[in-house]
Amino acid sequence: MTTILFAAPKLWDDYAKTLPKALADLGVTGEVVLEAAPETVDYIVYAPSAPLQDFSPFTRCKAVLSLWAGVERIVGNPTLTQPLCRMVDPGLTEGMVEWVVGHVLRHHLGMDRHIVNPGHVWDATCPPLARERPVTMLGLGALGTACAQALVALNFPVTGWSRRPKDVAGVRCLSGGDGLRTALSGAQIVVTLLPKTPETENTLNEETLALMARGAVVLNPGRGPLIDDAALLAALDSGQIGHATLDVFRTEPLPQNHPFWAHPRVTVTPHIAADTRASSAARVIAENIRRGQAKEPLLHLVDRRAGY
Repeated sequence: MTTILFAAPKLWDDYAKTLPKALADLGVTGEVVLEAAPETVDYIVYAPSAPLQDFSPFTRCKAVLSLWAGVERIVGNPTLTQPLCRMVDPGLTEGMVEWVVGHVLRHHLGMDRHIVNPGHVWDATCPPLARERPVTMLGLGALGTACAQALVALNFPVTGWSRRPKDVAGVRCLSGGDGLRTALSGAQIVVTLLPKTPETENTLNEETLALMARGAVVLNPGRGPLIDDAALLAALDSGQIGHATLDVFRTEPLPQNHPFWAHPRVTVTPHIAADTRASSAARVIAENIRRGQAKEPLLHLVDRRAGY
């Protein structure tokens, strides 16, 4: 029988029933346990915040299957020599699409003018149509691609940028340094969904923020370090950036004295743009275990050199 170590004890209650059922539905004979002798473990279901940090005793382990989409906290672990798979969860993707579309439409339609209107101002200014509002998506992985396609379906002209060349239907796809500058030039709404790597840190900085249309909106549901906080605050104060809706931060929870909390042009959401749902994530984990047992390629395998 296959031994599956569930090495994310804080999440066990969410997966205690869903993961065994998902395995059974795929015909995988496996025992999911919270503790096991390392040399008996075939697969490790894992969260980077879990106590397990030394993978070297797990000599039989065929793969480490993360419950998180981001792997920056574990990809550099020198003891983790087993194949590592990140989570691409349909529920997480749906949640991210809803958050991004919702906040893009909020800023596109200027909803705040009417929702927060203490002076009872009758402002009959109509917003432009979606096809007149250029949006740039930084990051065209599973989440970025899904969000870009949802915005295209609403008629927004979407430019996507990624470190590596991509091809997404309906999206103008750019890559590389020159591509980044082109993607940001004149953008009115920019969404950041890049992974956190040394190369992506401070992608939005004083220079790149200045490329956007004056008064542009920044949405960051990706990773806090993608943005230079000081540069963003300066751009907000000058009016170069009209608003920033931020879901992720360099330090979480966001410290009470951080200037983002009090800034009138910043919306803080507490890292709730998307979440992994056990009901769908369990099926992703189970499918990868089935593939491992059948010696088929694993899904969502992490490229250690790229960091994601």
